[in-house]
Amino acid sequence: MENIIISKSEAETIQTGFEFAKTIKLNDVIGLDGELGSGKTQFIKGICNYFHVEETVNSPTFIIVNEYNGKFYPDNKILKIFHFDLYRLNHPSELEVIGFDDYMKIPYSLILIEWPELAEEYLNQKIRKIQFYYGEDENFRVIKL
Repeated sequence: MENIIISKSEAETIQTGFEFAKTIKLNDVIGLDGELGSGKTQFIKGICNYFHVEETVNSPTFIIVNEYNGKFYPDNKILKIFHFDLYRLNHPSELEVIGFDDYMKIPYSLILIEWPELAEEYLNQKIRKIQFYYGEDENFRVIKL
């Protein structure tokens, strides 16, 4: 069932990501799809807040992937969070070049992908996707979970 959230601010988008994180399972691959500036990175900040990430969370547009350390409860183990931005990639084969398969094999991890189309094609499977759209005015965002 699709859940639609209307966010009226960056803070609400972060909070929506925080609430969504409660549904995440270990080793999930989550794709965040939407136009530039539609709230994907803010949503990821909320996910990272939930998992107690202390590093600064920002979009890895030019470096392709950011790595964060969080905590996965109830066992309180270190959770590796890999935040990909595939906007600058042009072909699924480029994922092999950046070592995407190696990230997929890491236990106690979570993979978050902005611009996930290439990853979905590369993995030849559906991934858990979240859609982001602009709302009625410049501050509103529509998030489809």
